[in-house]
This record gives sequence, structure tokens and C-alpha cells, in this order.
Amino acid sequence: MTSIPLCRLDDIADGGALGLPQHQQLHPAGLVAVRQGEQVWVYINRCPHFSVPLDFNPQQFCTWRGKVLMCAHHSAMFRYDDGHCIDGPCKGAQLEAVPVRWVEDQLVMEIELTAGQ
Repeated sequence: MTSIPLCRLDDIADGGALGLPQHQQLHPAGLVAVRQGEQVWVYINRCPHFSVPLDFNPQQFCTWRGKVLMCAHHSAMFRYDDGHCIDGPCKGAQLEAVPVRWVEDQLVMEIELTAGQ
């Protein structure tokens, strides 16, 4: 297993979202991290409705009340804590979560490298 550093807590505004495009090897659209207080969740930057990125302009994400991430294309609204769509054209669907953990002050994800990586 390899730990890949994603960001620090202070990199994400409380109640906001941070794009992580540098991790496109995991998904071409990159990742998005959302924060509420000391909690952070990371998802693949892809709306389940037509598989489009959640941001319209690169790295500019729409959030609502510091608890919901909104798809800029079709206004689907996803809860931070579980990625569940609570309103919009894909209501009931979920964002694809990326498992992360804290190592000191860095948010990291663990991946298993295969031969040739």
C-alpha cells in the first residue's frame, strides 16, 4: 500500500469544497474534498447524472449552507457526510467516496500499486 497526500485541513475552507485535480490517475475528473468543521470527505469529481464533473469552471464548486455540494451542471445536491443526492435529477444516487485518513496534519488516501506503476 502507498499513502498519497491529498491536502491539509486548512487547505479546505470550513463549509467549502476543494478540487484535487492533481489526482487524475484515480479518475480523469480528479477528486473533490468537502469540509465541515474538523471532518473531511473526499469524492470522485463526477455527478452520477450523466457522469459529468461537479464543477463547471475548473476548481469552482458550489456549496450550500456548508453541508451540501451542488452539481454546477444540473443542480443535483449531495450531502457532505455520505455523498447522497437529496435533490435534483439523480435524487437517491450517491457520489463515489474515496477512503481517506489523517496522518499527522495531512489527509491521505491509501492505494495499492500494481506491477508497472
